[in-house]
Amino acid sequence: MSKSRKIGSDRTDINEKKIEQHLVRAVKEVGGICPKLVSPGMDGMPDRMVLLPGCRIGFVEVKAPGKEPRPLQTNRHRMLRKLGFPVFVLDGLEQIPGIIEEVAAWRT
Repeated sequence: MSKSRKIGSDRTDINEKKIEQHLVRAVKEVGGICPKLVSPGMDGMPDRMVLLPGCRIGFVEVKAPGKEPRPLQTNRHRMLRKLGFPVFVLDGLEQIPGIIEEVAAWRT
């Protein structure tokens, strides 16, 4: 089971929105979708779901470079991991391929 992870980050002048846009494009390029996760009544859920062919799913919290999840977000990540889902914290463009690879390899 994957843990919340940050796989090395470049610290270039890039913001959270730009990172999120790159994630959505990269997932689409491998045949998946990356919908924004909106969860009324359950604050702290990750920003995006990564849905890949073969019934593969992962959750991604997108942050600006060097920023950390809030405590409520960390608690939601822990809850999802206990349910068996991979959860990632993304704060750099170079992390995107590794996240996609891990979600693609995820097995229950």
